[in-house]
Amino acid sequence: MSLPPNQALGFGPYRIQPGKRLLLEGEQPLRLGRRAMDILLILLAHAGDVVSKQQLIAGVWPDSVVEDINLRVHMAALRKALGDGQGGQRYIVTVAQRGYSFVAPIRLQSIEQHTCAETGTRHNLPLRRTRMIGRQPLVDSLIRQLPRQRCITLVGPGGIGKTTVALRVAEQMIGHYRDGIRLLDLSPINDARMICSHLAALLDVVPHDNDPLTHLVNALRERQMLLVIDNCEHLIDAMALLSESILRGAPQVHILATSRESLRAEGEYVQRLESLDYPPPIAVLDRAQALSFSALQLFAERALAAHEGFELSDAELPDALEICRRLDGIPLALELAAAQVGELGLQGLLSQLQGRLPVSAAGNQSSVERHQTLRATLDWSFNLLTDCEQTCLRRLGVFRGGFTLESAAAVIGGQQIQPGEVFGSITQLVAKSLLNVEVGDEEVFYRLLDTTRRYALEKLEQGAELAETRERHAERCLALMYQAQTDWETTSTALWIERYARGLEDLRAALDWSLNGAGPNDVGIYLAATSAPLWQELSLLKEYGGYVRQALALLENAAEPCPRVKIALKLALGSACYHTWGGTPETIAAFVDAHALAQAYDDVAGQLRAVSGHMAVNLSCGHYRSALEQSEQFDRLGLHGDPQLSLSTHRLRVLALHYAGDQQQARLHAEQVIQRMAQNGNPNRFTHGFGVQYDQSVASLTVLARVLWLQGFPEQAWRTARQALDIAVQINHGTSICYTLALASCLIAHYNGDPQNARALLQLLLEQAQKHSVLLFYRWARQYAQVLDADAAVPIATDDSGLIREIMVTLDSRFVDDALLERAHSGAAGWSTAEILRARADRMLIEQSACPDSSTRQAEKVLLQALSVAQTQGALAWELRSATSLAQLWQRQNRYREALELLNPIYQRFTEGYATPDLRKVRWLLDELGRQLRA
Repeated sequence: MSLPPNQALGFGPYRIQPGKRLLLEGEQPLRLGRRAMDILLILLAHAGDVVSKQQLIAGVWPDSVVEDINLRVHMAALRKALGDGQGGQRYIVTVAQRGYSFVAPIRLQSIEQHTCAETGTRHNLPLRRTRMIGRQPLVDSLIRQLPRQRCITLVGPGGIGKTTVALRVAEQMIGHYRDGIRLLDLSPINDARMICSHLAALLDVVPHDNDPLTHLVNALRERQMLLVIDNCEHLIDAMALLSESILRGAPQVHILATSRESLRAEGEYVQRLESLDYPPPIAVLDRAQALSFSALQLFAERALAAHEGFELSDAELPDALEICRRLDGIPLALELAAAQVGELGLQGLLSQLQGRLPVSAAGNQSSVERHQTLRATLDWSFNLLTDCEQTCLRRLGVFRGGFTLESAAAVIGGQQIQPGEVFGSITQLVAKSLLNVEVGDEEVFYRLLDTTRRYALEKLEQGAELAETRERHAERCLALMYQAQTDWETTSTALWIERYARGLEDLRAALDWSLNGAGPNDVGIYLAATSAPLWQELSLLKEYGGYVRQALALLENAAEPCPRVKIALKLALGSACYHTWGGTPETIAAFVDAHALAQAYDDVAGQLRAVSGHMAVNLSCGHYRSALEQSEQFDRLGLHGDPQLSLSTHRLRVLALHYAGDQQQARLHAEQVIQRMAQNGNPNRFTHGFGVQYDQSVASLTVLARVLWLQGFPEQAWRTARQALDIAVQINHGTSICYTLALASCLIAHYNGDPQNARALLQLLLEQAQKHSVLLFYRWARQYAQVLDADAAVPIATDDSGLIREIMVTLDSRFVDDALLERAHSGAAGWSTAEILRARADRMLIEQSACPDSSTRQAEKVLLQALSVAQTQGALAWELRSATSLAQLWQRQNRYREALELLNPIYQRFTEGYATPDLRKVRWLLDELGRQLRA
């Protein structure tokens, strides 16, 4: 739609700016999914006309073949989000056999120039699924109270609307908290010990194994934010302790919790949710008066949503009001009842409810009685289902998160029901408000409300079906992970994550169930082995390592252990351990064991993956010669025509050459790798368990940036490092971001004399390493801080050695020590040898003792050695630094001409980077030497 930039379209309480794809309800954004927004814009563009289903599908899914059901589901979600039918207001109508039409009056409005509250804020709140009815005064009151009452718990029975109110409060508080809003749903969590780790993940805080609560509170100490913690009732004691700890230790953090009972925490303010209001039995009301009661408003809107032909007549008002009284104004109960209007009619619905639910005086129901009312309503709704629908609902109770129709069919299928019957039953469960639809941008997912899920699980246990249903659930998770492995090669990252990341809670549940003795061990073992891509994509390698260890322990005791599964698990363990702890004995043993197994079973691909993983460990530990030898094993093993493995081995060869000190060959091969990726389109960014997992493009550009800087191209190096970082951020892969920051961007910014960027990138590294539990690079970042951000650095004791110790010397000569010097003399230091020698010579000159002449001669000898090594390696940057130190030494000895003749030719070989500290220093020194010669 084309409108002037200062104009918007208004309808009902909404205002839409088509160019910005922004829909406002009052001043608050109404966040629709992408497809729902597309549908709305197309209908608005043809307002008053009928838009056929074919037109809508072609406009919303121009490059895909989709079924009519996709359009119907997205259309239903759009109507629900707009509250279509509330207060008699209609926006979108279905024209039988023709399509849909937008029928509400549209007005042209001017746009006030102000920043929307959504802009520039951080939160993880879900898109709003439905309009809230009857709770706005309570929401307004809670918004006023939050600044004063730092911990508010919304308390009430299931189905009363606690989550709806909490989410609306949070949505209206977007932009009011400097550090944003975070929603944590506790319903999928059964272990109180997991609360801190889940909350830490949401807050981008690295979890702490020994004292997670104290560590979490310390991380929150300076933050100003709102925590929304939903469904606390089954973890009351743990939540009370967490709330009290946050209130004491993080003075700017506010908590909004929901629970069926209060937390009984110090500092907690309890806000009880009452039912929606409805008139007393003796009231005689006209239509307008009756519809002013929120219970009737909700019932009427949901009835219209379930049955488009529904219209509440004056004659039916008494029946509708009696239904609201019978259900005591409980929102979920009203929705369940409204879903039956199309089939039973109002009189039939009331007849069904009478005798099952005791009517009570308005407002006199206790929390326990309301729970009984909801329970009776659920029982009534359940009993109205067919046998097939009852079986479906029971078995769907095992899902903790969103699931697709295919997953539902796999878990439901079994005795009494065939997969072909599932679709009709699912459709009926949605129509009867027992199952919610969550519309993603590309796929449709289903989810049970927590109240309904608990009810379904109870029925499942009563029917003695729980164990077999959990087994099918675990097997479905396994099938999804196999499919995820296949799709990983061909599917875009965003779509892949939307499709499979939703199943993380179900994956956790299946792993916990099958690896802890409750279910079949073999399913858990295979699930741990095949789910590596999901943990890798979400950068949850530390948590994944725990499951892998459990699977390996079970595999050791298996009657017929599968070697290929064991190889996969060992490789996964090596990668997880490396990112968490670095090159520990457990890390090395995992890759060594995988290699031995792969050799024993003639698994060439497994050998390549094991060798590459061990090689990555050797590089980080500074064992460059071993890594170079391992890279040569790739050619001996052969690649059997696998282009992905060939590309990966080529890239790792570049790393080995670079760190071993052969920069000329490293650059040649790095450029070949990047050219190969450009030619084949780089179809998959990862390497399927090969080595330590980073995006191929990011990893290749990172090493090329390092080589370019060493070869004397600081500006090209910076551009290449930034390109690597931009790709990593764009694909939002945590470990790849950490990798390129730690090995290229942070360092090159500092080398090039850009302290502002260096500090900013260092902060990003610390944040990302914390968020994804990449503790290896977190420790490196804290080391860097001693130089890059000395004012904020905290002194640290570390036993890190190898690559990080060498990097620190290149940042500051003070970090040179005898162990590094020994590595340099032996040649083990590879790429950093010349710089270690130069740093040692500089320290010798600063620390001259009783024999300054001897120290000077020794330093000169070391600098000449450093110069020779740098020249041999093709490291012009180190050659410049060594020559600068040597020229300064000769300058102090009045050997001006020798110093000038040494330094000037090296300086002349540079073609860029004249503003960097090293080259500015040389330019000044050359000018000074020239003046001294002329003097």
